[in-house]
Amino acid sequence: MTKRRVVITGIGAVTPLGNDIETTWAGILEGKSGIGPMTRVNPDDFPAKIAAEVKDFDIETYIERKDARKMDRFTHFALASSIMAVKDANLDITPELGLRTGVWIGSGIGGMETYEAQFRTFLDRGYRRVSPFFIPMMIPDMAAGQVSIHFGAKAMNSCTVTACASGTNSIGDAFKVVERGDADVMITGGAEAPITNMSVAGFCSNTALTLNQDPKTASRPFDANRDGFVIGEGSGIVILEEYEHAKARGAKIYAEIVGYGSTGDAHHITAPAPEGEGAARAMEQALSDAGIEPSAIDYINAHGTSTPYNDQFETLAVKSVFGEHAYKLAMSSTKSMTGHLLGAAGGIEAIFTALAIQENVLPPTMNLENPDPICDLDYVANASRKKEIAYAMSNSLGFGGHNASIILKKVNA
Repeated sequence: MTKRRVVITGIGAVTPLGNDIETTWAGILEGKSGIGPMTRVNPDDFPAKIAAEVKDFDIETYIERKDARKMDRFTHFALASSIMAVKDANLDITPELGLRTGVWIGSGIGGMETYEAQFRTFLDRGYRRVSPFFIPMMIPDMAAGQVSIHFGAKAMNSCTVTACASGTNSIGDAFKVVERGDADVMITGGAEAPITNMSVAGFCSNTALTLNQDPKTASRPFDANRDGFVIGEGSGIVILEEYEHAKARGAKIYAEIVGYGSTGDAHHITAPAPEGEGAARAMEQALSDAGIEPSAIDYINAHGTSTPYNDQFETLAVKSVFGEHAYKLAMSSTKSMTGHLLGAAGGIEAIFTALAIQENVLPPTMNLENPDPICDLDYVANASRKKEIAYAMSNSLGFGGHNASIILKKVNA
């Protein structure tokens, strides 16, 4: 089977740094933080006090109120980001193209806000008062479903639920759909709105969230003083398009996606495999799929959660895969500014990786003041910098032992 080339022709995002990709990317390059005091739940109820929340977002900018009321917040983010991405791609999804356009949007948790609200209604008022829209608002695949309906996208429609790897797995799986010829266009990425009482309670209970109350310094990947991640929300969506299809219509191209790897740790429900063994195999798979040597990679957008285990084990995985080249490439964690968007993280980080390639710039890892001795690579500490980038990788690792890596390439590389 001949592999078709697949490129990114549109991007859209709603993030803690801004409600569009232009504002978000400018914030990333300036080292700004989207983290602040937790407001969507009462911080007095939890030991964690800060979050990376989306601010001043209005879904009615994109759809009518009557439709918005039938969707959870995570679907609002996905739909808004998809509308922005399709517009950015200058893509007219006609009925004919709709048959060759698919949607693959992941979410780690789905409509948790809806679930909690409707459960309270059930307890207080009984089943008859539960919304008939409860199930289609809550289930994680409904972001993909609503985007498909909005655009008339009738090719493959799917949702990956692999915890914090959901966004990257979705993009990788959508890449394969276009590569093998089952669609010409895929709307893909991740969406999440997990800042709810039960989500925050669960992450606090398993001690995953930072207890640092300073929003400016709490997310500090690879730093010796890191103590957990900052929970975030939002969405990142990319338009994947078959290269000749994009070229024929004169589409702008951000980057080409050339490799995808996905593995399982088979080790523990939350802790990564020793020395990042599973993550290493995902990176090796992606390199093999791309048909390139490890030395070709110039930049890695790390999973980099600011948790004690992840940052060490991801670093060890990179060293095992890249050998001496690990000390020559650059690797950074944009979660130092966005917080951790869980299932949406891979979506926004794929966009950051594509823009890094396009603009030949390395996004920084902020708050890296006292490096962990095991974390001794080039993490682009505290300021972005220019660098020619031909190939870049983005990693996502999730609870349950899910590991996903994608490789993007400059189109003229």
